[in-house]
This record gives sequence, C-alpha cells and structure tokens, in this order.
Amino acid sequence: MTDTTKSATITINNQQIDLPVHSPTAGPDVVDIGKLYAQGGVFTYDPGFTSTASCQSAITFIDGDKGELLHRGYPIDQLAEKSHYLEVCYLLMYGELPSANALEDFEARVTRHTMVHEQMHNFFRGFRRDAHPMATMVGVVGAMSAFYHDSTDINDPWQREVAAIRLIAKVPTIAAMAYKYSVGQPFVYPRNDLDYASNFLRMCFSVPAEEYEVNPILSRAMDRIFTLHADHEQNASTSTVRLASSSGANPFACVAAGIACLWGPAHGGANQACLEMLREIGTVDRIPEFIARAKDKNDPFRLMSFGHRVYKNFDPRAKVMKQSADEVLGLLGIEDNDTLKVAMELEKIALEDPYFVEKKLYPNVDFYSGIILDAMGFPTSMFTPIFALARTVGWVSQWKEQIADPALKIGRPRQLYTGETFRDYVDVENR
Repeated sequence: MTDTTKSATITINNQQIDLPVHSPTAGPDVVDIGKLYAQGGVFTYDPGFTSTASCQSAITFIDGDKGELLHRGYPIDQLAEKSHYLEVCYLLMYGELPSANALEDFEARVTRHTMVHEQMHNFFRGFRRDAHPMATMVGVVGAMSAFYHDSTDINDPWQREVAAIRLIAKVPTIAAMAYKYSVGQPFVYPRNDLDYASNFLRMCFSVPAEEYEVNPILSRAMDRIFTLHADHEQNASTSTVRLASSSGANPFACVAAGIACLWGPAHGGANQACLEMLREIGTVDRIPEFIARAKDKNDPFRLMSFGHRVYKNFDPRAKVMKQSADEVLGLLGIEDNDTLKVAMELEKIALEDPYFVEKKLYPNVDFYSGIILDAMGFPTSMFTPIFALARTVGWVSQWKEQIADPALKIGRPRQLYTGETFRDYVDVENR
C-alpha cells in the first residue's frame, strides 16, 4: 500500500479531524480511521464490513464492476486455462509463478504429505454414521493440531511452512475420508503417482475390490473447480481465518474456523443450495412458476447461484466453469437428466430475460460447479467439503501473509450498543 498526501476531513461536534487516505495499487482509495476514536471519541458503523478494509493484502484482487478476479495480478481465466491447481497454490503462497524446478519441488513436497496419521482413522469413527461431511471436517482438521505438534509454533517460519504444506496436502485426504465414512466404505490411501485432482477422485470413488481409472476430463474438471475456488479476497471464511489467527491460534484451528464459516448456505453451501433448488423445481414446465416467484418482491423465494455479492457483472469464474460443465456432461452423456434440463433452461432464461439481464443476475460459479459435481456422482453433502478443500490454500496464504505482517494486532470489532444503560441489581424478593 502506498501512502499519499491525500487526506479526508470529518467534522464531529464542531471538531475537524484529518484522516489519512491510502492509495492501493488497484481499487478505491482507503480512508484510514485507525485513530478516529482516539481523536474524535467515535466509532464507525459498517454492518457486514462492506465498506471497511480490515487488512493489507497483496494476494487477490476483485473488481466486481468489471467482473475481474486477479491472483497476484494474473487473471483467473488465464490461470484456469493454462495453469493447474498446485501451480496456482504456489503462486498464492509465494507471490510468483514457479520455475519448472521450483514447481517440481513444491508438487513433490505436497505429494509426500498427503497421508494422514494412522490414529486419525480412529477419530473418524467417533462420529455418527450419518454425520454431515462438513461436521466431520471441522472436527478432524481442528484435531490436526493434536497430531502434528511440530508445526504449530506460529513464530517459527519453518513450522509455518510445514503447516501450510500439510494442510494443502492432507485436507483432500480428510475430505475423501469424510465422504467414504458417510457412505460406509473403507478409506482409500493416497497414491504418489497421481496428480492432485486425480488422487482426490480416486480416494473418493475407488474400492478395494477393483481398480479405478481416473478419466482425464473429469480430473481436469476437478482441477478447475479447485483452481476457481482457491482464493477470493477477504470473504467471510477468509476473514474468519484471519480473525482467529490474530489471536495467535495455531494454523489448524484457524483453518477449522474457516471451514465452519464456509459451511453456511450464503457462502460455501451455495452450490448445494442451488442443486437442491433445481431438484425442487423438478421439471422444465414448472420453471415459469419459480421465475414468477423470484420476481415477486413479496415472495421469500429466490433463485440460488444467480448474481453475486461482489460481482456486479458476470462472474469471471463462471465462464470457465461453464466450459468444464459442457465437457463433463458431454463425456457422461446425461443430457436426459431432469435436473440438468432445468439447469440449462434456467441458464438460458437468466441470460436472455430482461429482468435478469437488467439486474445482472447471471449464473455464478456455484451454479455450474454444483452441476459438475452432481454429474460426477458426488452427493450434495460433499459440495461444500470440496469447496473447503480448494479454499484451503487461500486461507493458508492469507494466514501466512497476516502472521508476517508487523502491523498485526488482535481483531477487535466495535459495536453500536442499543441495550440498557447502567442499572442497579435488585434482589429476587423485590422484583
């Protein structure tokens, strides 16, 4: 962030207070209110922190009006087309695209850490058979700190590095184990001869009774899902990880907190909610009924995965995800599926109907990712764990950046208090 000579002046009770204004490398200027309370005795009020920059970061930038997503300056569509997930992981963590040797070393380090401690298998068995995989992941990822004591000292740069690699490597194994446990099948160990996405698919869908061959189109589609969800600036779960980290919590606890936040249907659960909505609609002939409800301001129903909180234009990730969806559906030949027919008709309406076009309610990344994951055979309960798997590198990168920031201080939001003022305690017999 570059300081400039710009400033903003606010008048409070006839007192003028000058506030510095910072100019970032991209995005709007930022008014620094860090000393506003000390100088003016007031707080600011910003529900949802929609106008508040809580940190400095050089990792990801989003321009919602342009529909632009940059990782370290590289546009997401180029990364999704030309790169792959582990290379994007390297970019997010270290700031630059790796050389061939650096990438080979990084991939080898991740691959060598994909197995989890054998005693963690017993931890899984403490959950009910019908436990949601996200509940399992919150518990097991948080419990990693009980198994990997040599990478919990956040003040040791080497331990931070080891923890980062372990999380990127082991969360796919944990997610696959959560899935296997939920369907009553034996855990499948990772294989070092497979790439990241193929390894995950094999751990989810192979069984000991027969060999499992990973289709390269499905593997590429899964890799793209990982890449497109790798990081998304200061979203709710990333902010949760940063807030937990500000207290000095270990990295496994911080990422578990992020997973818990991601679970919400307004965040990581959106693609699951979208598919459930498509199934609720059921058939194409019922679409007009639901479109009418979506346009009715007095009806609480809304179309899931259309439009986006940040993007006021087309979600740049959705363009790439649509291409993957077309490839996967073409490969699997499931065009006769009713849910898919509903999805395709809804997509057409959203791109042509003046109501949706005017309000820019385009299909977002969750719309297409849910269709792809369903076509692959994943139950809706696994959609958010897969999102968590992909977002782990973003959380880890943001965590590493924050820990290294000399300006780090524990997060402590203020409040607009509306409760009772001081009153004396009254003994129970006198109430």
